[in-house]
Amino acid sequence: MNRRPPLMLQIVTGDPRPITRQITDGIKRHIASGELVPGDGLPSVRGLAQQLAINPNTVAKAYAELTAEGWLLARTGLGLFVAEQRQRLSDAERERRFGEAVDRFVSAVIGLDYAQQTILDRIAAELSHYATKHSA
Repeated sequence: MNRRPPLMLQIVTGDPRPITRQITDGIKRHIASGELVPGDGLPSVRGLAQQLAINPNTVAKAYAELTAEGWLLARTGLGLFVAEQRQRLSDAERERRFGEAVDRFVSAVIGLDYAQQTILDRIAAELSHYATKHSA
């Protein structure tokens, strides 16, 4: 069944990530949390661009990236839909990206002077939103 729930994304002008990245990250979070499930339809490029008050080319680029990575499936004449979950990256690529993400995170928080346990507790709380979807 193809549902089209509203796609609640927010573009933050002060965010250092490009708008395209904010869109892809937001959609990935919706999928990982189960808010979007396989078969759910996404707004059209024009529709999401109007909702976010951004250039349609930016949305098209984000959708193209998500499609290339296997998060979305394009159905000719019907639009874009959340793809069935599958292993999207090789184990080596997953490990490489994980290492980079951890390095970036540690670099970003090391100077904030929080206790290690406080940081770990906060990460655990954030990840708990996704625990029902992914384990291990």
